Amino acid sequence: MSAVKEYQRPLLVAVVGIFVAILLYALLIAPQSSKLSSLNAQKTQLAGQQQQLQATLTRLQGEKQKLPAKCVALQKISVQIPSVQNPGDLAAEQSSFYNQLTALVGSSGTSIPSFSWTGNASSATATTAAPPVAGQAPVSGGVVPIPVKMHITGNFGQMSAFIAGLDSFPRLFVIQTFTLTVGAAAGASTGASAAAGATALPLWVGQIPTAAGGGPYGLDVAGSIYYTSTPSALAACTQAATAK
Repeated sequence: MSAVKEYQRPLLVAVVGIFVAILLYALLIAPQSSKLSSLNAQKTQLAGQQQQLQATLTRLQGEKQKLPAKCVALQKISVQIPSVQNPGDLAAEQSSFYNQLTALVGSSGTSIPSFSWTGNASSATATTAAPPVAGQAPVSGGVVPIPVKMHITGNFGQMSAFIAGLDSFPRLFVIQTFTLTVGAAAGASTGASAAAGATALPLWVGQIPTAAGGGPYGLDVAGSIYYTSTPSALAACTQAATAK
């Protein structure tokens, strides 16, 4: 009996020890191991996200270096096709184009007997050397044309200078029709002017160029300038390009 009691105590101690070990594992070690596995998984996930963010940052830095050139192109487009948000701005843009045109007429030596905004009901008839009438309210979306008609007179050299100036005009001006007539009353439709045009020198004979003083000529041009109601992104582009 004493021998049984002698073995019971070590067995009891061993059982208690095993129970305590299991309890400690269940309460302390297992949760920490699970937490460690979770942290390792999060670490791996964060490392992948960091690589993606680094790649995105590198790409954005490369795009930022291209922003100044894009802002220059956007500024050119903003001048060629300005953003108009209200009728007052549209009238100002039309007046600006007219002033640029009259400056070109003055520098080329030509004259502009008539000019009209054909897209406006209030200016359907041609005006004679008068400022344009204010435009209509902008419509939403897209690029909107504003039709223009004008009559220009001058000799061959003056006409050549005027056409070259139109080709390098800061504002986008697209020509739809272009009619050149010859004679002292070039551009008129009377019988007398037609007879004068019939006796005038032709524009070009064979390979012999027309003298700069040849003419006079009349030039009827119908075309369009353009605007957009979309707000300009130039300020935002410049700010992004100069941001640290």
